[in-house]
Amino acid sequence: MRSTLLLGLALSACLTAQVRFSRDQISINVDGKPFTDFHYGADRGTDFHYGADRGKPYLAPLRSASGKIVTRHFPMEEVAGESRDHVHHTGLWFSYDDVNGTKFWENDPSYTKPHIGRIVVRNAQYKEGDRSGTLTAAMEWRSPEGKILLVEDRNMIFYSDPKLRTIDFVITLTAAEDVTFGDTKEGAFAIRLADNFTERKGAKMVDADGRVTMANVWGKRSNWVDYTAEVEGERLGVAIMDHPQSPRHPTYWHARDYGLFALNPFGRNAFDPTQEESQWKLPAGQKLVFRWRVVIHPGDAETGHVADLYKEYAAQR
Repeated sequence: MRSTLLLGLALSACLTAQVRFSRDQISINVDGKPFTDFHYGADRGTDFHYGADRGKPYLAPLRSASGKIVTRHFPMEEVAGESRDHVHHTGLWFSYDDVNGTKFWENDPSYTKPHIGRIVVRNAQYKEGDRSGTLTAAMEWRSPEGKILLVEDRNMIFYSDPKLRTIDFVITLTAAEDVTFGDTKEGAFAIRLADNFTERKGAKMVDADGRVTMANVWGKRSNWVDYTAEVEGERLGVAIMDHPQSPRHPTYWHARDYGLFALNPFGRNAFDPTQEESQWKLPAGQKLVFRWRVVIHPGDAETGHVADLYKEYAAQR
């Protein structure tokens, strides 16, 4: 079962939106067309368990304004000929692999590794706005023993636009106890793109500083990174943007040439061995607030005007 969040393109009037929460996911439609699904789990008694037991909530698939899917189907679906590595790469998600030693990144329940945690959605609600809709989810980052390490409030704002698909994320992490984020490359705000978005298939990765290819982008700090590829005969790009108000801006990038596309504000020495190892401490009751944007656009970074889109985003307060 699923519920549907509908966004219309109404420039001179308030949007009409409709949400009915079901047991496993919420579908987001823009202009009458499917955009993405938020997989938040099935309520079984007093707890939430994720659709297909993925260990964390996620958005999948992501589609362009023209309706083309830009994320990998696996592991939610098995498609002939598609890559099947890294089963913990689930559409678009946010997690990190060292929170007081607990692993929230490589945390698929099929893994037998020790210290695997899970991110549990406690509730979700929708609020409509002008040409957009906001989906807010309250979550708990739990240790293997069930102890709450972090409380997360995630605001996702979906915008209606004839050419773009844009999602703004405002993520607030509150420490339920004294927390330390260790220094690892495995994180954090990520998309696993479709296999078209691989350099061996002609995809192009570029960052805000003009660096091109994974060899030059990975492990660097930059305001944004854009990944473009040919998808069903159309050139499409996906950009992730780090807002200037985010802690440790500009972020490091864990962007790979096989389609993993992630920013990571927590790691430091893992990306640059000349830097001191990071042990980011968050005392109990203290908060971190991150702001990130995802834009799916036609064309590449230049023709898609990604630099201009970032300037508009960065100017928001």
